[in-house]
Amino acid sequence: MIVDNALYRNGARVPLDTDATDLRAIRAQCATPDSFVWLGLHEPDSEELGRVAEAFGLHPLAVEDAVHAHQRPKLERYDESLFLVLKTLWYVDEDDAVETGEINLFVGPDFVVSVRHGEGSELHSSRLRLETQQQLLAHGPTAVVYAVCDKVVDGYERVGAALEVDVDEVEESVFSPRRTDDSSRIYVLKREIAEVRRAVLPLRDPMRQAANGVVRGMDPEAGPYFRDVADHLARVAETVDTLDTLLSSAFQAQLARVSLQQNDDMRKISAGAALLLLPTLIAGIYGMNFTRMPELEWWFGYPMALLIMLGAAGALFVLFRRSGWW
Repeated sequence: MIVDNALYRNGARVPLDTDATDLRAIRAQCATPDSFVWLGLHEPDSEELGRVAEAFGLHPLAVEDAVHAHQRPKLERYDESLFLVLKTLWYVDEDDAVETGEINLFVGPDFVVSVRHGEGSELHSSRLRLETQQQLLAHGPTAVVYAVCDKVVDGYERVGAALEVDVDEVEESVFSPRRTDDSSRIYVLKREIAEVRRAVLPLRDPMRQAANGVVRGMDPEAGPYFRDVADHLARVAETVDTLDTLLSSAFQAQLARVSLQQNDDMRKISAGAALLLLPTLIAGIYGMNFTRMPELEWWFGYPMALLIMLGAAGALFVLFRRSGWW
C-alpha cells in the first residue's frame, strides 16, 4: 500500500495537483532539476509494485528483490537508477531477540521509491524531520537516502546498547557466587549478535562509497552527511565484535566454572565417603566375633569402639576442612 507520496521542490514539500495514486502525473511535475518525488510503500504485492515500476522505469531484477525481500544489504546500479537494500533491526528485551525488517530504496534523478517490510521500521518520522531541514533536502533524492540510512543506523545503535546491557547481565551472572546455568542465554545472545552483524557489516562499504562521493547518481556534496552515518555504523560494528568476544569469554568461563564446581562436588563426596569408611572399617573388625579378640570381654570395649570411630571421623573432618575439601 502507498503510505505517502510527496513532491519536493527547492528543498520544500509542495502540494500535489493530482491524486496521490496517479504516479505518472506526479512524476510529470518534476520538470525542473530541483524537484523530485518520494513515494513510500509498505509491503506492496507484485501487482502494485509492478505499476510503480512502470511509472518510474524500475529494473525488473530490483523489483523482484523488493517484492520478495530477505535480501542482503547492498547497493547496486541499474541503468540510471540505484537500488539500495537496508536491514532494519529492533530489540525485544523480554525474549533477548533481535527482530529484523527491510527497506528497499529505488533512487533516480527525480524520484525515490521506498519499499518497507516489517513493523519496526517506520519512515514517517524521518520524512517529517527531513522536511524541516530545507538545506539538506535541497540535495534532492540523495537527502532522502541519507535520512533513511541515518534512521536505520540509529536503530542499530539502540540494538547495540540493549545487547550491551544483556551481555553485562550475563557476565555478572557467570561470575556471581550463585550456581547459575547461563549457557543457553549466551547461545541466544550470540545468535542475535550474528543477526546484527549480517545487517551491519555489508552496509559499511556502500556508506563508505557515499561518504567519499563516488556513487554515481548521488550528490557528492552530501558526503559529510554519509560520513557521519558511516562513523556510527563503524561504532556499531566495533560494539558487535566486542560483545561477541565477551560472550565467547563468558562461555569459556562458564564451562571452567562448571568444571570447578564438579571437582568441588567430587571432593566433598570423596571426603564424605572417607568419613564413613574409617568407622565402617572399625565396626567391621569388631564385628568379626573371633574368640580371642582383645577387649571382647572388657566392660568398656563397646564405648571405646564408638569413641575411636567418632574420633577418627572428627580428625578426618578437621583435615578436610583445613585442606579445603569440605
